[in-house]
Amino acid sequence: MKSTQTNLASKKATPCETVLESPSHAKRFEIQTNTAAETRLLRKIDVHLIPILFVMYLFAFLDRVNIGNVKIQGLLTDLQMTGTDFNIASMVLFVPYILLEVPSNIIMKKVRPSIWLSGLMFFWALTTICQGFVTSYGGLLVCRVFLGVFESGFFPGAVYLISMYYKRFELQKRLVLFFSSSLVAGAFGGLLAFALAKMQGLRGYNAWRWIFIIEGLATMVAAIASFFLVPDWPEQTKFLTSEEKDMLRSRLDLDQAAGVARMDTLNKHSLKLIFRDWKIWTGTIFYVCATTTGYSTAFFIPTILNEFGYSPSSAQLHTIPVYAVSFVLTLFCAWWSDRVQHRYTFTIGGLLLAVIGYIILLAQGSLHIQHRLPIGVRYAAIFFITAGNFITQPLVVVWLTNNLAGHYKRSFGAAIQIGIGNFGGIIGSNIYLPSESPYYKTGYSTGMALLLVGGLLSTIQFLGMRYENMKRDNGGRDYRFSLPEERLENLGDDHPHFRFNS
Repeated sequence: MKSTQTNLASKKATPCETVLESPSHAKRFEIQTNTAAETRLLRKIDVHLIPILFVMYLFAFLDRVNIGNVKIQGLLTDLQMTGTDFNIASMVLFVPYILLEVPSNIIMKKVRPSIWLSGLMFFWALTTICQGFVTSYGGLLVCRVFLGVFESGFFPGAVYLISMYYKRFELQKRLVLFFSSSLVAGAFGGLLAFALAKMQGLRGYNAWRWIFIIEGLATMVAAIASFFLVPDWPEQTKFLTSEEKDMLRSRLDLDQAAGVARMDTLNKHSLKLIFRDWKIWTGTIFYVCATTTGYSTAFFIPTILNEFGYSPSSAQLHTIPVYAVSFVLTLFCAWWSDRVQHRYTFTIGGLLLAVIGYIILLAQGSLHIQHRLPIGVRYAAIFFITAGNFITQPLVVVWLTNNLAGHYKRSFGAAIQIGIGNFGGIIGSNIYLPSESPYYKTGYSTGMALLLVGGLLSTIQFLGMRYENMKRDNGGRDYRFSLPEERLENLGDDHPHFRFNS
């Protein structure tokens, strides 16, 4: 063990790698020389990778939650939906969504991302169009299930792809920009639903059908274009020269403990490390808490605003400022979080903002009817909940991704977190009960309680990572250097040289 450790520690560092040999390395490890060549490389990656994935996720989120917009445009009446039928229709999408995300990422490891992601998009577009032609509630449910099947692999696959191009403190801004396309989709979806509602009666179709059909056709066009635009893995992609690929590989190796924190082989030992990793499970449960609020607001904001007293058309338009403000705040916090290289405080700040919004909406149901909160105050609460949650939700994903090293560790970790995390979609679809309209005590109290649980989990994650870093700085994990070489080179973030970011 001593000789192996000594060799690793004393190895002369090349310009592309830094070897960690003291507690100060955790800090020095993150520092890079910002050369002009690296700046040009980052800009080139940004241009080729982020815009196309941003547009694709915009359509994915739009096609997933537009059922909330069509609900108030005649869907319930035409399909004779009553009681909790809408809740079930919103929920069934998440069953295949949860089950298929891990298998999807395993497949994408073997298949070109441009083929896999654009193919998924084409088929969920076709399913969205089919929703516009259903004539029964059962038909709608079948379409929602297939929508979940085809959308399941996109978000974890895109996160996985983005994470393979950037260093850890370059990742937050990019992932949040990608994720924030869901906010643009929310705002754009309200505006588009308002415009498409004008097609009421055209060719004998009601407005809700046109919303599904037009949005599905737009997605299909984007899917065809994405086949030619989505980059493949860094070693496969055509938009980088061989020199740029070498530079990219070197800077990522530097970021991941001089290239030793790897997991490029999938075997029983690596699977144990993946499924026994406590931070994957705290991050996953936290993501369940965040997505419950994310999906419940996306599905029910038009209904809630309608019940505040706004007309259906006005309710659609009033969703736009909510998502616009959330978009700006989310990007600002992402930029700031990367700048100070810290996640925990921003996570807690977003949670507290959303909790304040929930408290306001819960208060309206406890006050006497003559003293009900003004509509402006209740509308402001929707801003707090949406902005606070969207500050937090992408942070949960980025924070975990930052602290997973190795191809398979990131692939499985992202898919587990996002897959199981989408149980929040099932919960969020069922907590706004029609019988509790317009106060929705179950919906608001459940959302707030889960965010508080998320705050507790984020604190555990923050303290646990700090403890683990101290343990490694003090040599508490150096016994792993005595492992067989093939095991040592496949530890991922369990390698003693890796340091966690809190």
